[in-house]
Parts: sequence; structure tokens; C-alpha cells
Amino acid sequence: MNEKIFKTLAVIFFGLVAISFFWPAGGNRNNYNVNVQTVSYAADGLDLSAVGKLLEKAKNAADLERLLNDPKTGVNNLDLNEDGKVDYIKVTEFGSGNTRGFSLTVEPEKGEVQEVATIEIEKEGDKAKVEVRGNEQLYGPQHIYHNTFGLTDMLFMYWLFRPHPFYVSPWGYGHYPSYYRPYAPVSSTAYRNRTRGKGNLKRASKSSIKNRVRSPNAGRVATRGIKAPLKNPTASQKSFQRRNPSKQMRSGGFGRSRPSRPTVRRSGGFGRSGSRFGGK
Repeated sequence: MNEKIFKTLAVIFFGLVAISFFWPAGGNRNNYNVNVQTVSYAADGLDLSAVGKLLEKAKNAADLERLLNDPKTGVNNLDLNEDGKVDYIKVTEFGSGNTRGFSLTVEPEKGEVQEVATIEIEKEGDKAKVEVRGNEQLYGPQHIYHNTFGLTDMLFMYWLFRPHPFYVSPWGYGHYPSYYRPYAPVSSTAYRNRTRGKGNLKRASKSSIKNRVRSPNAGRVATRGIKAPLKNPTASQKSFQRRNPSKQMRSGGFGRSRPSRPTVRRSGGFGRSGSRFGGK
């Protein structure tokens, strides 16, 4: 046989062997067993822009608290203690002069209080700046949403800037108003879908409130009871979560798991069947 023809046939032969070894049966080159898990953070259960939207419906602070905890509004999907029930959000009013605010808190366990967000409203002439700021433990630093509205745009503004006693929620852990019934949270995906595009505030990199007023619950951190993943937990919260891991941790760990190496199946043809490309 001509030497040139022999070399050509040899190249073709070994090429077919290589293709058979690396190409899975059925021609599916992308036969990867990829297991991807994503973290559902506690903050994923309360869309701050959607919280601002409730001010258009609320008549006063007590009504704001009712709307926050009404499953029909779909705004609250928090389950910090992962007991399968959406957490009740309490509202506490504060402020002075032209700046008023509301502290939103949750009690994940009896005797434990966690501030989840604040709403600050500053009046400037016939306008009002509205800013909703997420708590740093839940949302991470500088998680802010804001917008500006006319004072006559909302009935809530008329109530807010006239004389009235500050509202402090009388409710708490295991003690709720007669209209309230605990309800189950939905998945993070379902929650994002139902709140997408329904807010009236925009993300901001810094506060637009000139004369900020400190929340009476600033620094209120639950050291026990929060099992849902936090973006910036305190040392005591980390310690509690190590001893009481989230359901997500128990079901396979946080974050994206490392994809397994591609499994190559071969039957017939050249090479050994059932081997693993790059296997250990």
C-alpha cells in the first residue's frame, strides 16, 4: 500500500477513535449534570418599591399596617423564622417638623425584634420626598428607594402632616388584630412576578432626605429566631444560624453548587462504554 495512503487512513482511524471517546451517544455534546441552587434571601420577601406604593392606598399609619399584612396586596412575603407563615409587620411612627417616618419591624421569636425597613417622608413646599430604606442586616448597606410626590397626590400625606398622636402598633408576637389571619409565603419567583413593575419608587445610591430623623427601632436586631439567609448578618445572627440552619442549607447548601463534570455515555463503536470523561 502506498505509504501516503496508509498514513491518511491511520489519521482517519485514530480521528474516529477520538470522536467516539469524547462524543456521547446520540450526539449530545452538552450532556452536563448541572445542579444549580440559588439563595432566597430574607430581603427577597419584601419589595421596598411596592411598600411605597401602599402609601397611595393607606389612610393613616394603622391602615398602612393593615395593608402590609393583607395577603390581597401581595407586598409582604417575609418569613424570617421559616415557620411556613408570613411574618406580621408592625408599624411605629416617628419624626419631627417636616420629616416623618415609620419603622417596620418583625418579631421572629417572642421577645425578639428586628427592624426590616424604614419609610421617611420629608415635606418641601407642596412636595413630599418619600424614601424607603432596607435594614442593613437584611438588604445590605445603602439599599434605598425614593421618589417625590405632590402633597395632594395622596390622602396619606394630608393625614401625616396635620396634628395627630403618633401611631405605635399595639400588636406583637402571637397577638394580632381580629382581621388578620396568618398565611403561607409563596416562592421567591412567584413573589417577584406579582410585584414586578407595581412599585412607585426608584432605586437610589444615597439618601435624598435632608433632615433625617432616627428611627426609635434603629439598632433593634433579633439575635435569635431568624433562619432565613441575611445579606449582612451580625456576629450573633451568624452564630444563631450556624446552630439553626436555614431550610435551604439543610436541603443542599447556599448558592450555586459546582457543576459536575460532563458525563460521557458510549455504547458500541470504539472505546470503553460507561467511562467518565475527566473522572477521578
